[in-house]
Amino acid sequence: MYAYIKGTLMEITEEAVVVETGGIGYNIKVSTNTADLLPGIGSEVKIYTYTLVREDSFSLYGFLTRDDLDIFKKLITVSGIGPKGGLAILSVMSADALRFAVAAGDAKEIAKAPGVGKKTAERVILDLRDKISIEDTLRNLGSSDGRAGGDTGLADNMMKREAIEALTALGYSASEAAAAVKKVEISENDTSETILKQALKHMF
Repeated sequence: MYAYIKGTLMEITEEAVVVETGGIGYNIKVSTNTADLLPGIGSEVKIYTYTLVREDSFSLYGFLTRDDLDIFKKLITVSGIGPKGGLAILSVMSADALRFAVAAGDAKEIAKAPGVGKKTAERVILDLRDKISIEDTLRNLGSSDGRAGGDTGLADNMMKREAIEALTALGYSASEAAAAVKKVEISENDTSETILKQALKHMF
């Protein structure tokens, strides 16, 4: 119904925001990550929205980017993951982190979301693996949407991407490469080469 709502940010709570436009205040449910990235009260914001209409309710779910909205729409197609569960997952990980977890088969990371158990997390991976391309995962690992923890997070993601691309060049599948790189604990002294060497140890 609404593609997005653009207006003045009037209120921020743990679960929702109020955006006023045209004299109307829209109550929009958001993830913790989205709430943390919002500007101060009184600022102008643009929130991309998903509208859920039921017999007894009318709810809006909001995101700062179309990418987050797209991932949310994919999440709620998974059996057992409703809008509340989708927001819970996006409260503990970004859209890019979710892509990486799905590609790597990392159910443990997804299960960190409140109310999402291991079986549900595994279902998310099974259902979304064919809906989230590894190319998107790699492309997003090499770009910044302002959520990767600043320059350090961006540098880590670029090194991960380079390591994954090196592994695929060696003949491993993108999913196998992503899973191996995911297991590597990166330190400030690591380079793409050292990450690659550590990842290779997880391939055997």
